[in-house]
Amino acid sequence: MSTSVRVKVLFVCMGNICRSPTAHGVFRQMVREAGLLDLIEIDSAGTHAYHTGEQPDRRASETAAERGIDISDLRARRARAEDFHHYDYVLAMDEDNHACLADLCPPGQEHKLRLFMEFAPELGIREVPDPYYGGQRGFDRVFDMVESASRGLLDDVSRRYL
Repeated sequence: MSTSVRVKVLFVCMGNICRSPTAHGVFRQMVREAGLLDLIEIDSAGTHAYHTGEQPDRRASETAAERGIDISDLRARRARAEDFHHYDYVLAMDEDNHACLADLCPPGQEHKLRLFMEFAPELGIREVPDPYYGGQRGFDRVFDMVESASRGLLDDVSRRYL
């Protein structure tokens, strides 16, 4: 890991194969395009260990690829209490995962935990819906939501840290 990394962002959903790797890939692409990859560390995780070590869901990967983003290098892992000490932002995709993370969060680290959609207030949506049991349209919708929130997050990171 580069010593120049200053800001660390973790995206979290349930299994770490749909929403959080999509957010990871979209945000990574925006950070790359902004020339900030050496200043921002990005990762994703799941609150449950259902898919540890697996690649993102095929539909998430295909949706990302259709929009010019490769997430095939990502592998699912489970969120850990130590993540709160390492990351500056721990971003839950929905209220259920936020509650799981709140239970995992060490005292004094609560300020790092937020809902990801807080960074896209213009959408008026609090949660990124889980597209796993839906069709392709759900993955497209998630991608659009993640793009909006990623823009807001990059603005927040830039304003607060860079």
